[in-house]
Amino acid sequence: MNSQREVIADPEIIAHRGGLWPGMSENTLEAFAAAAAAGVRWMETDVHASADGILFAAHDADLNRIAGMSSSIRELPADELDEVDLLAGGRLPRLEALLAALPEVQWNIDVKAAHSIGPMIRLVHNLHAADRIRLASFDSGTLRRLRTALPGVRTSTGTTETALFALGRLPGLPDHGAAALPPGVDALQVPASFKKIPVVTADFVARAHRTGLLVHVWTINDAPTMQSLLDLGVDGIVTDDVELGLEVLAHHRG
Repeated sequence: MNSQREVIADPEIIAHRGGLWPGMSENTLEAFAAAAAAGVRWMETDVHASADGILFAAHDADLNRIAGMSSSIRELPADELDEVDLLAGGRLPRLEALLAALPEVQWNIDVKAAHSIGPMIRLVHNLHAADRIRLASFDSGTLRRLRTALPGVRTSTGTTETALFALGRLPGLPDHGAAALPPGVDALQVPASFKKIPVVTADFVARAHRTGLLVHVWTINDAPTMQSLLDLGVDGIVTDDVELGLEVLAHHRG
């Protein structure tokens, strides 16, 4: 991962939880299918494991916000979760079903909790899905376990790694001659700013590209910010407004 990138990757619009679509809940097959039909090939989602170790696409650990239920996902078996009706329409999807239903799509998956690590590893092995996913987590320990069990699978940097990069102290930076980045690390996934301090700057993007890292920015839902980030050379914009993102990207390319 230390080699300098000669060309910046063609930027992507990444559908945040499948995007927000009329009459559809986030993180549902319907939402992801709508994004795929619009032309998106990278989807962002989060996973939590059921009581019997089945991964479901969901951001929250519990069902209160999306289904009006007090239960957590890890408390219920998969067959009960399959029957949960979401408040905005649709049902909670199994990750395996999403991968099967949308074979051309690639997935950026945030593993939210420690009890989901084992199921995530098993799914990647059982479905031979390594070439279709990038794994993410805010937690460094989760990333270490995933990288150890799934060598070579793409991952983004965690919170600590991202902070070290911003400070110029991340191992693997070519300017410092440090040890190589962990195998498979290919992306910095960051907010545009943190506590009103800009994170994504021209220097940040240039240093990332020199290091061999993509820059993905979340979650951007307005056209001016999308355009300014594309002008800086970012490689991906994570958005709820998929159609707007594709429109801005098309204008940028044109």
